[in-house]
Amino acid sequence: MLELISRAQEGDDEAFLELFQTYENDLYRMAFVYVKNQEDALDVVQETAYNEFKNIGSLREPRYLKTWLLKIAISCATDLLRKNKKVVHLNPDYAEWIGKESGDVPLTITMQQILETLDEHEKSIVFMKYYQDYTFKEIADVKGMPLGSVKTMLYRALEKLRVQVKGADLI
Repeated sequence: MLELISRAQEGDDEAFLELFQTYENDLYRMAFVYVKNQEDALDVVQETAYNEFKNIGSLREPRYLKTWLLKIAISCATDLLRKNKKVVHLNPDYAEWIGKESGDVPLTITMQQILETLDEHEKSIVFMKYYQDYTFKEIADVKGMPLGSVKTMLYRALEKLRVQVKGADLI
């Protein structure tokens, strides 16, 4: 892997492509956690690829390539969210209820909706820990946070999720 990174840093396009494809699915999943839709997540992955290609020469520690890429993806996703902050998207499941004076909105709740109660940092930490099996140390490296802070945020997020699940009578 280190030899592949070295070749990519020297301008080998095939090595770069192979490296990017190795982590592309992880980057997509991380982007999706932030932006919550396929099109924007794909845009984030594309922007991450561009930034990686442009800046691969600045990677000082090749063994941290994945961490470096995830940081770029999180930054791109955050930038996209900031740009789209004023745009309010209508959930298509509830579109038929708008304008009706009678009738109840469906009370079904999904795990995705419960996860939406967390802020972006909490969601990404839960995602990395339970969906990508990162260690606390790896999460701390990706997020650029102290190890204790990562643990605190995870446990706080899990408590919020417990409250939401109990409130929805799912347990």
